[in-house]
Amino acid sequence: MDEKSQEAPGSPADPQSIRAKSFVIRITYLLLAIHITCLFMLFGTVPHLVKNLGLDTVGFGYLQTSFGVLQLLGSPIFGRFYDQFGARAALTLSFLSGSLFYLLQSVSSSVPRLFLSRIPSVFMHGLPGAQMVITDLTTPKERAEALGKLGLCFGAGVIVGSSLGGFLAMKFGLYCPLYVALAGNLLGSMLAMTCIPSQTKPRSGGLDPSQGSSVFNVNEIVRLMKFPGVMPVFAIKVISGLPTGLFMIMFAVISINSFGLGAAEAGYVMSYLGVLQMVVQGVLIGRLTSHYTEGTLLLSSVLTSSAVGMAMVLMTSAFQFCIIALPLVFALSTLGIITDSILTKAVSPSDTGAMLGICASVQPLTRTVGPIIGGFLYQNFGLSAFGYLNFVVNLVLFCYLLKREVPQNVKKEQ
Repeated sequence: MDEKSQEAPGSPADPQSIRAKSFVIRITYLLLAIHITCLFMLFGTVPHLVKNLGLDTVGFGYLQTSFGVLQLLGSPIFGRFYDQFGARAALTLSFLSGSLFYLLQSVSSSVPRLFLSRIPSVFMHGLPGAQMVITDLTTPKERAEALGKLGLCFGAGVIVGSSLGGFLAMKFGLYCPLYVALAGNLLGSMLAMTCIPSQTKPRSGGLDPSQGSSVFNVNEIVRLMKFPGVMPVFAIKVISGLPTGLFMIMFAVISINSFGLGAAEAGYVMSYLGVLQMVVQGVLIGRLTSHYTEGTLLLSSVLTSSAVGMAMVLMTSAFQFCIIALPLVFALSTLGIITDSILTKAVSPSDTGAMLGICASVQPLTRTVGPIIGGFLYQNFGLSAFGYLNFVVNLVLFCYLLKREVPQNVKKEQ
């Protein structure tokens, strides 16, 4: 086996390419599970650590916002880094950044150090990194289903991480989850260095010398957004998911003030959402993509979001939310996976990492502006404001999509 075949498991010339691709995909799923598990181990313990350092609720909000801003800035850069230096370097960078992130938090004895510990998160992009590898190693026909299966790893990481973090903090102290997360990220970096090929892009879509400019080159990001069909689909991705994103950001407050839930009950609801996400992304979307075009699924997700918005207007209890959660998770998951798939097909293979990096900036953007917009809506107009916003925004988008001709690269392959 020649060197190029070893570096590009997707190469058709490699007689072991199918086995090699399957192995790399399984390792990628494992790496994502490790990343999410470590991240969610901290969600229940960080508020207590922050409180012990004397940081109030407003300060904690600033801390969370700083994380969102760094992720927002780092996502496109990470995508460009992936395209230029390959999968092994990008995933190793992500896990080493995560290791530094958890290490600095474990030694943060003051509020300034706690804020400084957030800086390494600018390159901590386990989920986008996994999406980039899966995109490289799958055909356009397989892509949406393969990206959906990442939801299984994500959901499992949420459930295991949340439970394990609470157990470790209770048995061994608040800093134990940080040490375990540090060890997990070091393990992830070793797996990335030893099991992920240096280059996962197909030989015909390898690194293009013309794209060898700096990873910080904003003009390259602008260039991708000018590709035919990219800007409208990206706008739909941002606008359609924004109302639901605002609601989920405010859910901790809504669960207390509107639903009357305690901390334990709110945790059960979040676990329930995690299970739904695993089922929808890991099972349902794969089946749907084998029967329907991506354009049809995009339409259905937007229409479902509009219907969910009207249901949210009438929602008054946590039980009703749990019923609404199924179409809500379906709409949000389908929107994210289908738009990612469409956008990666709209650019050349050498640019898929940068495009997924741009896509990955949507969630940090929502987390950054969400508390301000969501807090204003909830305080001034109540819970129903999120429902009305979701209904109107997605109904307008649905009408727009009905009139817009689906591009050829969106149509399902026969």
